[in-house]
Amino acid sequence: MSLRLGILFSRIRVEEKLLIEEATKRGVQVVKVDSRQLTMGLNGSYEFDVLLERDVSHSRTIYALNLFQNSGIKTVNSYEVALVCGDKVATTKALEDAGIPSPEVRVAFTRETALQAIEEIGYPVVLKPVVGSWGRLLAKINDRDAAEALLEHKEHLGSYYHSVFYLQKFIEKPGRDIRAFVVGDETICAIYRASEHWITNTARGGGASYCPVTTELDDLCLRSAAAVGGGVLAIDLMETADGLLVNEVNYTVEFRNSVDPTKVNIPSRIIDYVISVTKE
Repeated sequence: MSLRLGILFSRIRVEEKLLIEEATKRGVQVVKVDSRQLTMGLNGSYEFDVLLERDVSHSRTIYALNLFQNSGIKTVNSYEVALVCGDKVATTKALEDAGIPSPEVRVAFTRETALQAIEEIGYPVVLKPVVGSWGRLLAKINDRDAAEALLEHKEHLGSYYHSVFYLQKFIEKPGRDIRAFVVGDETICAIYRASEHWITNTARGGGASYCPVTTELDDLCLRSAAAVGGGVLAIDLMETADGLLVNEVNYTVEFRNSVDPTKVNIPSRIIDYVISVTKE
């Protein structure tokens, strides 16, 4: 019987199409699992051997992964990795505990303490949502007037997550940052993401180009991946005069803009890893 691969999704994007195509080439039976139509018991039985998580919803992902794992299904990535990487505070703490160089961060829970933390770090600072992706809801705060306005705005957005203030020292970048891809125990490739704007995400229009995987980059990426639990991960890094800083670790890897500049078949490497997990 061929391997049965479940793919958890809520939207079939370019990445999911490429992964399904690659798995099908290998004779893998693909079972599409749409989280919008999913009903789960606390102890379920499922028609696949391993699950590849590709959902854009963090909240649905962590509950689904928890229930799948507790029903004996191997998942990529794991519930524990999603829990850490989906929360910027948890990610930063994991990196800090592992001795990974990263930007200075403060976390505050009221407008008053957040303002105090901002002034301790010094302007400018970056205000980020603790849960979120694609460079959305980021704000660069240049002075006290902007800080007061943005903090008040965040407090009234409705979700309690917006009352957890994640404040990061602004790092001057050379017009670009780095996204590197770790699959298992290998940094398979990396890209530069360049933009005239301080936010360089390709989802926000940043351009992608080939970045060599140096010894320093490889070491930092593998250590960062290990710090959050490993698997299939995208590591975001910033170049500084004192070396690389790890900014974020992403667990639902987007790679559509990275295959061409790196000449690496990223979906093939991901499917290789998923198949290897079933043999452990």
